[in-house]
Amino acid sequence: MVRGIGVDIIEIARIRSSMDALGERFLNKIFTAGEIAYCEGKHLPHQHFAARFAVKEAVSKALATGWSGEFRWKDVEVLNDPSGRPSVSLTGRLRDRLARAAIHVSISHSEHHVVAVVLIEDAAL
Repeated sequence: MVRGIGVDIIEIARIRSSMDALGERFLNKIFTAGEIAYCEGKHLPHQHFAARFAVKEAVSKALATGWSGEFRWKDVEVLNDPSGRPSVSLTGRLRDRLARAAIHVSISHSEHHVVAVVLIEDAAL
């Protein structure tokens, strides 16, 4: 059974602007150390940061909690398997809340935008 679906689209330039203006303060507020290392190792790091930001936003929308305090940016870590397939790893309250859920992630981008879709479903017991 589907528990929630979330979608987010973001302009890559918006993330690049935040990175330029706020630097490490922005990165450390939003992204885990693993995400920062992954993105900084890429040819276009701002594009990869934008993708992770969009996934985190899509997770928050799928939860339908808004910014009530339950959702914390770093409690959602976006990972990629060797083939590039994205997934999320949860920590904190989100890990507990979604312990029995399956979370599906899809990311796509163009030159200027990134879109992420997250589907949360109850796992079979």
